[in-house]
Amino acid sequence: MDNYQNKNLNEEQQEQLLFMMLIQQHQQIAMMGMGKLQNPATEQMEKDLSSAKYAIDTLGMLKKYTKGNLGKEASDYLEQTLTNLRLNYAEESKNAKQDEAEAGQEDNNKEDA
Repeated sequence: MDNYQNKNLNEEQQEQLLFMMLIQQHQQIAMMGMGKLQNPATEQMEKDLSSAKYAIDTLGMLKKYTKGNLGKEASDYLEQTLTNLRLNYAEESKNAKQDEAEAGQEDNNKEDA
């Protein structure tokens, strides 16, 4: 855990760095869940929209519970990250619904044949 500590940073700056690293961790979980980042454990691109939603919701909760307690840089970073993730999630959810509809249409066509 000492790898994040920098002797040139005061305690508040170190805590801000840790908070930003926490945001990045949840951002990576969400992006992996949306199939936009490779899962390092499996080295595969995998989609799990429920895990993406969980990570995004967790960041949303952090935003709510830290309101007024963050510096501008951390607050802006959290807001930008959430906006980006929510837009990507909306797009991926839409794509998943379209894929399901197309798969259902193909199944209906096979049954009719």
